[in-house]
Amino acid sequence: MKRLVTMGRGGSGKTTFVSLMTKYFIEKGETPILLIDADPDQNLSEMLGIDLKEVGKKTVSELLVETFLESGGTTVGVPPSKRIESKIWELGLYEGQNFDFMAIGTKFIEGCYCLPNNALKNALQGLIKAYQYVIIDSPGGLEHLNRRISSKIDDIFDIIDPSQKSFHHVERAYKIANEIKIEFNNFYVVGGNRVPEDLEAEVTKRTKLEYLGKISYDKEVENYVLYGKSLLDLPETSIAYNSVKEILQKAGY
Repeated sequence: MKRLVTMGRGGSGKTTFVSLMTKYFIEKGETPILLIDADPDQNLSEMLGIDLKEVGKKTVSELLVETFLESGGTTVGVPPSKRIESKIWELGLYEGQNFDFMAIGTKFIEGCYCLPNNALKNALQGLIKAYQYVIIDSPGGLEHLNRRISSKIDDIFDIIDPSQKSFHHVERAYKIANEIKIEFNNFYVVGGNRVPEDLEAEVTKRTKLEYLGKISYDKEVENYVLYGKSLLDLPETSIAYNSVKEILQKAGY
């Protein structure tokens, strides 16, 4: 089982990358996969063609609200994760043919994701061994690193856009991951579709990290997202999909 984390600034293309990465592993027969949407924007389910409400599933945050606010429960005493663990598996886990999916959702308490993150982290301990891959789509900022949903990671993919802030994001993310002792094997940099083709030397020079290439711009991907179609259904001729395939193969997948 491998744990993969994708991060990057908002709009860089990390959720597209996760979706196309999932397509690649499915087509290679490397399943089952557990996908975790840790981004409050919750775009990953849409890109995978999943409507959580339609299939009767809820986010971890929604389950916490129901358990500890609407039903008059308390957050002291027995750890919250122990009280709602069964609810997460019953009501929060979408089970598909090749992958399962869950989302943290929007904030449980204004300004804090502590409880939903802790609930998810503890609930994951007994489950993740059943999967070939656990892939986490992270929020746009860096604070999620301190939440340590997973403290052991195989590969981190930081998706960049063509901006000074994006380079700073990579540098800070790498520094924070080391400072809080997140164990990882590789920290890769991947270019979003707006990144110039000749950026590899600049990325290597400024970050001292391996640059795997860029996600190619693909009008077909834009149309799929616009009309709510699953990126898993993209044809194998998709330019973006093939660029992600090359990136993952370069990383050894």
